[in-house]
Amino acid sequence: MTAARTGRRLAALGLGLLLAAGLPACSGDDDSLTIYTGREQSLVQPLLEQFAEETGVPIRVRYGDTAEMAATILEEGEASPADVFFAQDAGALGALDAQGLLRELPASTLDQVPERFRAADGDWVGVSGRSRVVAYSTERVDPSELPATILGYASPEWSGRIGWAPTNASFQAFVTALRLIEGEEVARTWLEGIIANDPVEYSSNLTAIDGIADGEVDVAFVNHYYLYVMRDEEGPEYPVDNAYLTGGDPGALVNAAGAGILRTSDSVSDAERFLEFLLSEEAQTYFAEETHEYPLVEGIAVDEHLVPLDELDPPDIDLGDLDDLQGTLTLLQDVGALP
Repeated sequence: MTAARTGRRLAALGLGLLLAAGLPACSGDDDSLTIYTGREQSLVQPLLEQFAEETGVPIRVRYGDTAEMAATILEEGEASPADVFFAQDAGALGALDAQGLLRELPASTLDQVPERFRAADGDWVGVSGRSRVVAYSTERVDPSELPATILGYASPEWSGRIGWAPTNASFQAFVTALRLIEGEEVARTWLEGIIANDPVEYSSNLTAIDGIADGEVDVAFVNHYYLYVMRDEEGPEYPVDNAYLTGGDPGALVNAAGAGILRTSDSVSDAERFLEFLLSEEAQTYFAEETHEYPLVEGIAVDEHLVPLDELDPPDIDLGDLDDLQGTLTLLQDVGALP
């Protein structure tokens, strides 16, 4: 990635500002609402600040990788200061739910979102949708040469051409889906095939997208909306596009960022207000227009550049079944994708 582009992206997105604009580190020693989140700070901090300003509820935010945040809550257990877990994917929420750490949400909250984007037991709710895609170079790749299935990228013809971010929570959720749909051995074989193709590892989806634009790789496995974040910064000529897989392919997973309230929270009323805010017209429009995700509440206009949510062809799985985060992390470590 070029230094100039990196600098522009950091400036535009505010990366590197761990806790900015008056959001202090969380300590759990006062009456503020404590939010643990795996969402990227640059994407959601303006929304969190807006909630605090409009409601007068003081908030403390702890940012980190979604898997890391889930593991922290599991380790903290009954002593966790967290009131809300705002996760990048449903699998991490499912992992906490499986351990009985989340409380049931009001029906008035749950009913705003389609059933497939909320927990069957009502303990978490999706707030925005995202589709897995294969981003590709419009300068070096003819769309007709792209494999019809994610499994095809393990072919030797893609050697040296792939970018991925194996530490990313959404990628890990995809691997969990691959394990569920195709089985453990197929998932392991695919990961080994990708590794044999000498992929370039990136720290995030954004840097992977930039890797394509800068000629480092030809394709990358990412969520759909990062392309539009970069087009907002670089302009419509940005030389990358998204390829959507079909036929229920694991690589076409449609996941949800979502939130749940910790069973041990002593700020339940404010936590419920926060979840209601995330599902409000204001916040759903923010997801549609600013982060280019799919709003999950009916009646909110979707970014016109996106394939409509009901036209996507994802695998038919319960997002709550993506809760075996530890199994996926173990597999990624076994094959050498993670240390």
